[in-house]
Amino acid sequence: MDILSGNVWRFEDNIDTDLIIAARYLNTSNPKELAKYVMEDSRSGFANIISNGDMIVAGENFGCGSSREHAPIALKEAGISVVIAKSFARIFYRNAFNVGLIILEVPDSDTIKEGDDIEVDISNGIINNRTNKCTYSFKEIPEFMKQLLEVGGLINYSKKRFLK
Repeated sequence: MDILSGNVWRFEDNIDTDLIIAARYLNTSNPKELAKYVMEDSRSGFANIISNGDMIVAGENFGCGSSREHAPIALKEAGISVVIAKSFARIFYRNAFNVGLIILEVPDSDTIKEGDDIEVDISNGIINNRTNKCTYSFKEIPEFMKQLLEVGGLINYSKKRFLK
């Protein structure tokens, strides 16, 4: 998990959970089914054009709207390795860590463009844009959230910690 690299897909401000996974697809909680429709209402066919390890870069308030955990589950299962945004809705922020989806707050991410090739160094808090040669810092991930990411989310963390 220390260094991840991938191509960028760019989205605007206020991407709500209904744009991440539309309510009409919530008749299942199967991650593989949800992944088929990730970002469908924001960019039709998105699930068919992304590659495993790709990253989303967005503006402010990513994940606003409802508290559904389906949104970060769909992103993770679709192969999105990291979501970078200027800010995240509070409930989405916690849900993402609970399911093991890496999210990073980068207030100055405006110069990261769609198609850029970026490398994320989790341990050192640095993002290198190999396309435009810029470097960005991200807000430090709290220690407990790092622990959740290391084991793949809250359920795995709980099993490891309490079911010894």
